Amino acid sequence: MSGLKNSPFGKRLRATQQDPDEDGPRRSRPRTNPIFGVAPASTPSLDSSRPSTSESAGPESPTELQRPNKDYGDRFVPSRDAGDLRTSYNLMEESGPSTPSRSRAVPTESDAAKEQANAIFTTILHTEVTPPSPRRPVSPVRPSASSSNTTTAPSTPSRRRLFSYNSPSGSNPSTPTRRLDMPTDEAYSMSPVREESRQILESPRRQLRKVSKTPYRVLDAPELADDFYLNLVDWSSTNVLGVGLGSSVYLWTAHTAAVSKLCDLASTNDTVSSVSWVQKGSTLAVGTLTGRLHIYDAHTLQLQRTYQQAHTQRIGALAWNKHVLSSGSRDRMVHHRDVREPGTRPFRKSAGHRQEVCGLRWNPDDAAQGGLLASGGNDNKVCIWDLRSSRRPATRSGSGNAEEGGSSTAAVPLPSGDSPLWKFHEHTAAVKALAWDPHVAGVLATGGGTQDKHIRFWNVQFGNMLSELDTGSQVCNLTWSLTSHEINQICIWKYPSLDMVASLTGHTSRVLYLAMNPDGETIVTGAGDETLRFWNAFPKREASESRRESRLDYSRLIR
Repeated sequence: MSGLKNSPFGKRLRATQQDPDEDGPRRSRPRTNPIFGVAPASTPSLDSSRPSTSESAGPESPTELQRPNKDYGDRFVPSRDAGDLRTSYNLMEESGPSTPSRSRAVPTESDAAKEQANAIFTTILHTEVTPPSPRRPVSPVRPSASSSNTTTAPSTPSRRRLFSYNSPSGSNPSTPTRRLDMPTDEAYSMSPVREESRQILESPRRQLRKVSKTPYRVLDAPELADDFYLNLVDWSSTNVLGVGLGSSVYLWTAHTAAVSKLCDLASTNDTVSSVSWVQKGSTLAVGTLTGRLHIYDAHTLQLQRTYQQAHTQRIGALAWNKHVLSSGSRDRMVHHRDVREPGTRPFRKSAGHRQEVCGLRWNPDDAAQGGLLASGGNDNKVCIWDLRSSRRPATRSGSGNAEEGGSSTAAVPLPSGDSPLWKFHEHTAAVKALAWDPHVAGVLATGGGTQDKHIRFWNVQFGNMLSELDTGSQVCNLTWSLTSHEINQICIWKYPSLDMVASLTGHTSRVLYLAMNPDGETIVTGAGDETLRFWNAFPKREASESRRESRLDYSRLIR
């Protein structure tokens, strides 16, 4: 026993069991977690001036005195007693969405990449779980009721040798005779997946476009109305953004970031309900809640003219077609005015909706179907108006019927604009979002409200629906890309495949307003959280298109 007592193990044992009163107070050294480096065991204080050892003023905690000082010798045995899980394992606090600067906007993984990966995983999983029919085992045939009633003589089961080795071609008649002679046979494969799955994994994938899902600029927009039926944001061809805030209209110049006030209607106790820029120029139309219509020159900040009784109720939608200004109101009417004429009365009225008109969009001038106007209303209907001719084609039955009943009538001479060319009934909620496809003539995209949540694509030439997309959320605005065949509804969709490219999230309220800059690369969104957010949503134009030389330019042939 004396040898064990004087051995190193005995000395360490006496040191751990030694009473502090025998040799005086024993100094306890700080314990450090060998994995995380956390010391001491008690919860650290936020005061950095407090020492981390037991030599600081004040008594040690009782837990520190009762816990023995362990020494493991030459073996590394981690101990949880030396660390504090409260300080080693902690959860990061959730923070709100931060808005980085434009230079720091880092493109994140697009939703299209996630969808592509999920589609590949689903295909491989289906291939592995349910292989093709040649390899699927034949299911046993259930005996019929007639055969089960008949008595059959008992038969002796045949003996099978479990450990007899033979060629797979002889055991399975469906297997080709010379299957093992092919070097690509699965019998020689070292992969854990089937050949079909390997072909899917090794096949080249289409290149996906990276989309930055963080806005590069955020502007405060106080008093931006949270109203589905209003249109308060529009971007001009001169790169000026017009925004209606309460009773005022403000202009934000994109290339200088300068802000100016265009008008203030507080003196007339009126509120802005819609704004719309002319296609080319600096003319801005402003509609109000009382039914007034103002025309401003944004370059000089001067009022050009006012239509005092443009409508009997609020004007929620405006659309330009050169010098023709169309306005939709809560009085269910669409009025068309030529701003060059001195009179204030509209030269034509369109009555096709039974409730408020909340969306208007003219077809681009350069399209083959130019001159068509699309209107959406709170009655869940979409009307197509043709203001070019004085005759109306024969009404077709079905979804594109021009009348409610669906009856077929012959073409009759009617004043152009008095009755719609087509009326679509498929939406189940108010239709505010309207957008004409700039790449394919005669294609119109429409979006429904909360009870609908669908984007539908129409061929206005034949009056039929091409396709529909369930977005899962309210569709308030739509815009087509000028540089790619994509449509933006806060979620960017590829057309006609309708695959999601990216989802832009950042607003804390529903997004009601959407506009695109003249270059077709940047969009601005406005929401009930009273902010405007700018996104790099669409790709830039290719350099080859901007530098393309015309073959008719003979000046480049001169030496």
